[in-house]
Amino acid sequence: MSKLAKKPIIVPADVEAKLADGFLRFSGKEGKLSVKVLPYVSAELKDGQITLKLENAIKQGRANIGTLAALIKNSIAGVSAGFVKILEMEGIGFKASMEGTTIVLTVGFSHPVKYIPPDGVKVVVEKNVIKVSGADRALVGLAASKIRKVHPPEPYKGKGIHYKGEVVRRKAGKKVAGAGTAA
Repeated sequence: MSKLAKKPIIVPADVEAKLADGFLRFSGKEGKLSVKVLPYVSAELKDGQITLKLENAIKQGRANIGTLAALIKNSIAGVSAGFVKILEMEGIGFKASMEGTTIVLTVGFSHPVKYIPPDGVKVVVEKNVIKVSGADRALVGLAASKIRKVHPPEPYKGKGIHYKGEVVRRKAGKKVAGAGTAA
């Protein structure tokens, strides 16, 4: 059984939690989220704490209790503070702009690429930096990965869209690689 799931999960004062019909619903300043209570696990909400218990000690139940604990903690963090992913664009002529809620990427193709973020995800563009934010951690990560997938960084010049702080592994070009072997 998960060590983190053994401890009660504390719900902060600024987050409202409800347990009803197999769902834990959280609401806070960033929005509303709900988490389905997984099979073989029971949840109890009492005095601002959520305690999880195994109903059946089979392998799937032990896996579900840890997963449910992580989902609950992510939901509480999301509705209270939110999650942010920052993407950077590198390359001559690479730019991003907003048309309403749609992000338009000009990344060296013959046409601009448009991406409509899902509901609950907010995208902000500042020069060559794209900020993806929202309450649901999974949706924020999915939206950021889809934007990155439009033009991932290439290994020779490093041009493309990458996460802030991501290390792009660079390769030596033909001239550098062939210079030492010529006789």
